[in-house]
Amino acid sequence: MRTGFRFAVVLALAMVAAAVTVAVTYHLPVRDPDGVAVPTYVRLPVILLLAVLTDVVPRAAWRARSVTRFPRTLVAVVRQRWQWEHIRYALVGLGAWYLTYAAFRNLKSYVPFVNRDLWDDTLEKVDRVLWLGHDPAAVLHTWFGTGLAAPFFSFIYVAWIVFVPVSLVVALVWSRERAAGAWYVTAVAVDWVLGVATYFVVPTLGPVYAKPDDFAGLPHTYVSTLQDAMIQDRYTVLYDPWATHAVQTIAAFASLHVGIMVTVCLMVELLHMRRWIRVSMWVFLGLTVLATVYLGWHYFVDTLGGAVIGSVAVWIAALGTGNHVRGRPRFAGAQDEAVEPARVAQAG
Repeated sequence: MRTGFRFAVVLALAMVAAAVTVAVTYHLPVRDPDGVAVPTYVRLPVILLLAVLTDVVPRAAWRARSVTRFPRTLVAVVRQRWQWEHIRYALVGLGAWYLTYAAFRNLKSYVPFVNRDLWDDTLEKVDRVLWLGHDPAAVLHTWFGTGLAAPFFSFIYVAWIVFVPVSLVVALVWSRERAAGAWYVTAVAVDWVLGVATYFVVPTLGPVYAKPDDFAGLPHTYVSTLQDAMIQDRYTVLYDPWATHAVQTIAAFASLHVGIMVTVCLMVELLHMRRWIRVSMWVFLGLTVLATVYLGWHYFVDTLGGAVIGSVAVWIAALGTGNHVRGRPRFAGAQDEAVEPARVAQAG
């Protein structure tokens, strides 16, 4: 069964077309979302080069066991690990991923210009119904306190920011299970597509911006700095989007922190990865849910919406990459392993 990034490329092009259409319609700029300090055409090749080096240098050092043999061993490892087929796979995957991501960030920035309604009051009421009349963040502040818990949950939130790109590097660069890698990278792209759609339908700021006094008692952390910077970027973009290279990044429903972690958890289960990896990812998902609510990024209902998106993304990506049997997600590599003995027997 053919697998790959064909669906991801189509998705990326559709997202770019959507971003350009909205930009032209509402007279808004298209920005490089992370290129304020270092342009993407410089940053991405450097990141890819570093990822490749982390793939080949330790292997070469382990095999060479000496400085004099290292250069020749490094060349051999590069030739073994980076044949043209995998180079093409990594470049196409990286390109599709970045186009989708850049379009996602731009579309997210356009939300306040397209839909000026805010649903924060409604989602707060839904939260109180789900939590039997209580505010989820206030409950978590009581349970965990407002001392050491704040920097701990801040660390979890920042760890997620680091984890996602690292997981993409693992899928595109380090792993040689291309069917699995394409499935995962495509699923993350679908997360972004579904997530930005919900931003336009249900625009929100999130608890920390809708009711900042509820979080004023938390100690200052890196997340506090990040939240301040994001609201300042929002004000700047809303005042004059053409006068800044920043993008507006505030949107609460649905939580893609949770959505992508649900995608990760389902993927490690469907790929039958080692038990310690599966357990670690589920624990990290639970901590991510707590962190996003505790720190005020999201309403609790946002995490439920994110869980739905993360689950649907895995299924859509399974259909798009051929990792399914009659519409049910299943790793294509596992299918190949099951089919190959039958082919051999048939040939005999």
